[in-house]
Amino acid sequence: MSSSFVIACVGKPSAGKSSFLNAVSDATAKVGNFPFTTIEPNQGIAYYPLDCPCKTYGVSSRCKPRYGRCIDGRRYLPIRLLDVAGLVPGASEGRGLGNQFLDDLRSADVLIHVVDASGTTDDNGRETKGYDPVNDIQWLRGEIEAWIFGNMEKRWPGIVRRHIALKTVPAVDTLHGQLAGYGTTKDIVQKTMDLAVRSGTLDAAIEKWDMEDLRAFVKVFLDIRFPTIVALNKIDMPDADKNIAAIVRRYQQKNSTNATFLRDGVSGDNIILTSALSECFLRKMAKQGYIRYQTGDDDFSTKSDAPDETLRDLDEKMSRRLDNIRDLVLFRYGSTGVQEVIVRAVEVLGFVPVFPVKSLSTFGASSDGLSFAFQDCVLVKPNTTVREFARKLHNQLNVNYAGAETIGNIQLAEDDVIVAGKNNIIKISTTGS
Repeated sequence: MSSSFVIACVGKPSAGKSSFLNAVSDATAKVGNFPFTTIEPNQGIAYYPLDCPCKTYGVSSRCKPRYGRCIDGRRYLPIRLLDVAGLVPGASEGRGLGNQFLDDLRSADVLIHVVDASGTTDDNGRETKGYDPVNDIQWLRGEIEAWIFGNMEKRWPGIVRRHIALKTVPAVDTLHGQLAGYGTTKDIVQKTMDLAVRSGTLDAAIEKWDMEDLRAFVKVFLDIRFPTIVALNKIDMPDADKNIAAIVRRYQQKNSTNATFLRDGVSGDNIILTSALSECFLRKMAKQGYIRYQTGDDDFSTKSDAPDETLRDLDEKMSRRLDNIRDLVLFRYGSTGVQEVIVRAVEVLGFVPVFPVKSLSTFGASSDGLSFAFQDCVLVKPNTTVREFARKLHNQLNVNYAGAETIGNIQLAEDDVIVAGKNNIIKISTTGS
């Protein structure tokens, strides 16, 4: 696997989460020869597309990724995808799968929330008409907030007493001790405190906080710890248009600096319009040889569009459905949106792809040009240093670390931050190598 990065996919019953997961797997199975198999009962693989340096450096013919696939300089990097079941109102109080649903979120870096834009399913996934999808966005956030705030509220008096007694312990350390169980780091807690105090929301002295202050802290913490991408699904259904317009208006509002602000933990930049069923059908038709199509394309071609003896003839039912997808999804929105969701989920945190190599002349394991090039690609968090990357790759690289170089045989300092396009092709030297 390319990294420990995890995307959690959530959605109420009948919102289209299963179709979305199938669309992700269909979109990449042909590319990477990886079916959407489960790693554990609720874990699978999605693929993040990115530009591979093999094309820039003229070694595409030797580019053989250890994981995923590279096609003419377009690399598809496997990402862990967690299928989180049991999202219903009241999960924080034990409804549905309750605690299991919330516990599953602990390992996630980013959430994808699949929302039914058509308004034809209520908050429990039952068939209805005129339901407002904004409710789903709000109560997902509300359930996670209630879960974390409820756990901290019960213990808060004791937490404050201990913090006061241990006068030399920073507030961030005290808070991290309570939040570590939610898969967070001290850096995230520090960022939360800095943002909340700087905005005037909170006092830096946590012993002065009341319950409303604690709730305000939890809200800011959630914005940072659980960034959420909304996959606004079923965009080709009746009534979807008016719901989409209302949601976009609500979440595209700007603050005083003209930046999109978070509401319900979501910004307009993180709302992607999708039609998972359309993607599944297009991939099926492409796999069976009826059309030419790649995920992310704004159109497909049939035998009648561009004479191609290798394509099969379509019957009337297939043609009618494909025409509908072309008119209602591809021409209107530019794509089915499935690939864009995965891309946004990775890029919202600013993760950087890094290519470790043993030779900066051949980009392989030797300098003779015979070994495979760019076999590995690892996603790392922003501001990761060269030495931290060595430690991430393997403890022995860290223990025996002797130095690092990038393109042009430029020496890298241990504390140099890795930046995409600048120094993210790295050769690490060890003592005795």
